[in-house]
Amino acid sequence: MNNKNFLVSGVFGGITNFLLGWLLYGFLFKNLYPQNENTNLLFIFLGYITFGLFMAYIFTKWAGITNPMTGFKTGATIGLFTSLSMNFFMYSNMPPNFENISIDIAISILMGAFVGAVIAAVNGKLK
Repeated sequence: MNNKNFLVSGVFGGITNFLLGWLLYGFLFKNLYPQNENTNLLFIFLGYITFGLFMAYIFTKWAGITNPMTGFKTGATIGLFTSLSMNFFMYSNMPPNFENISIDIAISILMGAFVGAVIAAVNGKLK
């Protein structure tokens, strides 16, 4: 594994993820998960960076993905499965809101796809 590719593409992917999350969850779908006084943007940012590094690790260590279209498809798949898992756990102790679940899954697929494309593009440029 090329550590430089992993770190650089992971940070680019994490920043892309953060910006998409800000746009989608902060503006377009802000009522999906309303903010309160306890919202910690640092932890949100760190979560997005961690997800970017996670995808970059998969792309550089295991899959060797450097084509943005392949990254887009793979990222969408990762977004689907991580979103399903998170929503199942999140709604395990409350009544499910299927509209919110569907919206969140769609957003996660979209974000994962674009983050995957960015990570693959950066990996391709650094190769």
